[in-house]
Amino acid sequence: MRRDAIDFGSDNIPKLFGKMLMPTLLGMLCMSVMTVIDGVFIGHGVGSDALAAVNIFSPFWLLMTAIGMMLGIGCSVVSSIHLSQDNVKAARINMTQTLIFGVTLALIITILVGAFSTQSARLLGSSDRLLPYVLDYQRWLSLAFCAMFLQSVGLLIIRLDGSPTYAMLTSSIPAILNIILDYVFLFVLDKGLEGVAFATFIGLWFGGGMVIFYILFLSKSMRLYRLKWSLKSLCLFARNIGYQFRLGFSAFLGECSIAVLMFTGNFIFMKYLGEDGVAAFSIACYIMPFIFMTGNAISQSAQPIISYNHGAGKRGRVVEARKVALATASGAGVLLSLALAFGVKYVAALFLDSDAGAYRIASAGIPLMATGFVFYIVNVTIIGYFQSVERVLPATTYSLARGLVFLVPSFILMPHLAGTPGIWLALPVSEAMTFALIAVARLTAITASR
Repeated sequence: MRRDAIDFGSDNIPKLFGKMLMPTLLGMLCMSVMTVIDGVFIGHGVGSDALAAVNIFSPFWLLMTAIGMMLGIGCSVVSSIHLSQDNVKAARINMTQTLIFGVTLALIITILVGAFSTQSARLLGSSDRLLPYVLDYQRWLSLAFCAMFLQSVGLLIIRLDGSPTYAMLTSSIPAILNIILDYVFLFVLDKGLEGVAFATFIGLWFGGGMVIFYILFLSKSMRLYRLKWSLKSLCLFARNIGYQFRLGFSAFLGECSIAVLMFTGNFIFMKYLGEDGVAAFSIACYIMPFIFMTGNAISQSAQPIISYNHGAGKRGRVVEARKVALATASGAGVLLSLALAFGVKYVAALFLDSDAGAYRIASAGIPLMATGFVFYIVNVTIIGYFQSVERVLPATTYSLARGLVFLVPSFILMPHLAGTPGIWLALPVSEAMTFALIAVARLTAITASR
């Protein structure tokens, strides 16, 4: 499969991985930078309550992102295998079904959130003090669910189509636009948190529009396909979406792990440290997209290479791509852990004044959380490998372990075992336990095969 000088079946694996990784990582980091600058503007332009309010809504936003990622990964894996077998029609049908289903689902959820806005905010854990901010932010973000879904799925489709640079632009251009509009609405027009939300709304729809433009006018293989609407076709539609759900479910759980981290953390920090604790934790949650996006970029860059060669039966290339991805993940994890451990005061100062209570809490706690970043990125990469080769059970098992089975008990138990530092150590403990589980399973499999 050759397009834009990318041949997943025969190009040198490290060079091919590099071609995919650099634009993928840059695009994702642009989105993460946008998120951080949002937080900086909100913290200095509105205040710590607005920062905490954004953190209250973020788990729901991440849930929507997780749905998009689940369908996008499922669609990308299935389509990669179809393309490796020269079945372009089947790849196009799968993509079209994914887009129709996802946009319809996003519209339904948008309507429900609009109809029950206050109830939604309360369910997410908003206090009376934070409720007005949460509603302002939620109003505009919920109207961008469809755009966010288009970006989540579209990035994977465009990358698979052999255009990683355009995929990067669909992330970076909206991010830059959003930053400019943030400044205008917040500091020039004085629109507060609602202005920041409106800027994000515009940026997301601009990115969604870029995805639509690519699929309609620039795509080489991954184009829309006119579907039939007979009973048999609808049954096949449901079957294909169900299979994509299965393949992408571990990606859904991976995204949800951040939502669970934020949702559970908000309650635990509120319980032990009050609003200042939630504001401090929100700084960590602004940092986490950098960590997750790094792991995700490594995983998604390897995915089309691994899936294509898996479909073509080229086991040696699959193993080589896995080794390259894991080595990259380990190095990135070490660098990010060290950078945050030594630079935490500068990061916290971006969001809050140094005399704020939340600043002191964040400066003491975030380096503890950073000790788990190596395990975090490596685990994301390993799970991505299992997704790419259609091994649903281990991918789902490890995603459940890191996102729910180990994480929630760690948040509950660690404060009793280690006091306030224990809250910050919940994530590292959860990720280390997940890595240990993966290592034990691997050693058991090797022993059994001898």
